[in-house]
Amino acid sequence: MLIISICVGSSCHIKGSEAIVELFQRYVEACGLEDKIVLQGCFCQGRCNREGVTVTVGDDVFTGITKENFKEFWQTNVLPRV
Repeated sequence: MLIISICVGSSCHIKGSEAIVELFQRYVEACGLEDKIVLQGCFCQGRCNREGVTVTVGDDVFTGITKENFKEFWQTNVLPRV
């Protein structure tokens, strides 16, 4: 199982974490990966960025995830791991 943690702390919330959570849910379902990916919320990971949300995929932390760059992030950093 690949664990993906999406920051929902106050800073990331303001930067759109709710939309990122929804995108993850949609993409996991659309790709039929419900049995391979676990999505979970978390609070501040101490990597706040000026733009976008902090997301941990496995042991790797990524910052600056936005609705605009989500598809590329998914294809580059999530799909190759499942």
